[in-house]
Amino acid sequence: MSDEEQEQTIAEDLVVTKYKMGGDIANQALRLVVDAAKPGVSVLSLCEKGDAYIMAETGKVFKKEKEMKKGIAFPTSVSVNNCVCHFSPLKSDPDYTLKDGDLVKIDLGVHVDGFIANVAHSFAVGATKEIPITGRKADVIKAAHLCAEAALRLVKPGNQNTQVTEAWNKIAQSFKCTAIEGMLSHQLKQHVIDGEKTIIQNPTDQQRKDHEKAEFEVHEVYAVDVLISTGEGKARDGGQRTTIYKRDPSKQYGLKMKTSRTFFSEVERRFDAMPFTLRAFEDEAKARLGVVECAKHELLQPFSVLNEKEGEFVAQFKFTVLLMANGPHRITSGPFEPELYKSEYEVQDAELRTLLQSSASRKTQKKKKKKASKTAENATGQPTEDAEVAE
Repeated sequence: MSDEEQEQTIAEDLVVTKYKMGGDIANQALRLVVDAAKPGVSVLSLCEKGDAYIMAETGKVFKKEKEMKKGIAFPTSVSVNNCVCHFSPLKSDPDYTLKDGDLVKIDLGVHVDGFIANVAHSFAVGATKEIPITGRKADVIKAAHLCAEAALRLVKPGNQNTQVTEAWNKIAQSFKCTAIEGMLSHQLKQHVIDGEKTIIQNPTDQQRKDHEKAEFEVHEVYAVDVLISTGEGKARDGGQRTTIYKRDPSKQYGLKMKTSRTFFSEVERRFDAMPFTLRAFEDEAKARLGVVECAKHELLQPFSVLNEKEGEFVAQFKFTVLLMANGPHRITSGPFEPELYKSEYEVQDAELRTLLQSSASRKTQKKKKKKASKTAENATGQPTEDAEVAE
């Protein structure tokens, strides 16, 4: 494939428009699911709601371009408390019903013409300004949110991926928390959710040796993904059914079973190389059967449901950022309310405190003198106002 010559980047206005469209839909889908996440509501119903909204809204854009692929870039996942990620049950799986005080992580992605906008958000069910969340849940949500805010200020041309890794470790430690070991944030390219440049969280010594150092460059796009735990930061496969998979375009294999072949050709036709959920198939039983041979021969990569130890809490924030010529531009983020979370800890490192108090806006800094001082006041509050979420 001659992708190299014709790779489209955010140097083109139309590409930026497509990213922003996807970002807007992702932000709206996220808010819809957050608003619906009340005590007594099932996780399955939330996942279905998010996915249905994404499909409906992406169906309304670029209608004349019949050939253009658009839709879900990551199926809605709702992972609660010690569940780290990728919980998106099928109708035939055990469901989970939300309870007051549950720490909920919602993760989803949208693409328009293969340009991907991912977002993830954490919150506690039933938290109010009158009865804010305290203790370990507050610590881990605060830590993860500040890690995301630090990354927004560090993921910019000229900086190194290792700077982000170090900042995350320091912030997590100041809240007596740990970043989930070995988790990666990926560069995004058209139709590619796992680009080659990555930021690693809390690497083991071996991972630190093996992980490629990289410099961020102008016109790159990243999905910056922060996962912080109150525990020791080790995510393990909890034995729940994997429901989210992705085609690995580098692998070939002649499938033996007719069910597998039918299933796989539908995957290629409908999802290409985007992650998808088995819930998206009309006949769930056939999809469960068909996926087995495909996964066994690595035609599909699994997104396993991972868990931290029982009793611990994990918080996640993920945003998509375009490294524009005039500065980083965050196109996705969730409705974070800092006053709902009261932690006894704060960031200790002086350098990081200064970083977090700096404006993350792209506008010329001169005009920003007043605003920057205001940002400094509420940096640990809600700097998203300054971070210029997609207009």
